[in-house]
Amino acid sequence: MLNLAAAVAPVGALPTGSMVELPGRGSTYVLDTGARAGHDDRPTLVLLHALACTGTLTWYPVIDKLAEKARVVVLDQRWHGRGIRSERFTLEDCADDVVALADVLGIERVVPVGYSMGSLVSQLVWKRHRDRTAGLVLCAGAAHFKRNSRERIALESLSAGLGALKPRPGPVPVGGPRLGGDRVWAYAQFRETSYGAIGRATAEIGKFDSTAWVGDIDVPTAVVVPTRDLIIPPRRQRWLARQIAGAATYEVNCGHSACVMDAGPFTEGLQAASASVLARVLP
Repeated sequence: MLNLAAAVAPVGALPTGSMVELPGRGSTYVLDTGARAGHDDRPTLVLLHALACTGTLTWYPVIDKLAEKARVVVLDQRWHGRGIRSERFTLEDCADDVVALADVLGIERVVPVGYSMGSLVSQLVWKRHRDRTAGLVLCAGAAHFKRNSRERIALESLSAGLGALKPRPGPVPVGGPRLGGDRVWAYAQFRETSYGAIGRATAEIGKFDSTAWVGDIDVPTAVVVPTRDLIIPPRRQRWLARQIAGAATYEVNCGHSACVMDAGPFTEGLQAASASVLARVLP
């Protein structure tokens, strides 16, 4: 859970995003760094955010760093931030949204980079769209949440805590720090996802189970493990990495909110993990 009393990573200037229509699916907010010189033969990194966050909130400390090595696309997943509004929420639909967005942007191959909930969606992108998935980077992830009641309680407690931060009316601040500083900006981003959306997403996360097929993942993969994670125990994250042939593991001395609250060491680990995957992707 985001500790609003803690220091968040400095926001600075953020890339400008826009609403993108995915035919037959809906519209979502997208940041796209675009193709740059030297990126032509590399797949695009698609960054998939954590529960109750926006894409910008989860990933703003690392976007510029990752964009030095590859094109980076960040989206708000459905029911989160300014993501797709639909009658239902499933992780499978979130995975299909990734490929639908790639189609709209003219991107052939993607490397889903997922954090927490986003790591589950990343696994499903590979399962449902293997021909489009060049590699995977899984951060603070797991293969299931069904068997350990303590983890389910932690997940439900996280959901309840996040749901208490009900959204305020009005637009979301997106262009960098606002009056009140970085923490106020992060708080506003955080509160943009409704209590109902958080609850439904938590229920879907609780049903996720890739144990029957995660060992079949056959693309270059890296797993980033926050070693002080109290939501998803590091041993479970390491187990996930061991199931995937050739997966590289990068441990960072952080907790579950490392992407924002301990961005320095997390960014270093994520950069190394992403570079590892990009180096191993076949042309």
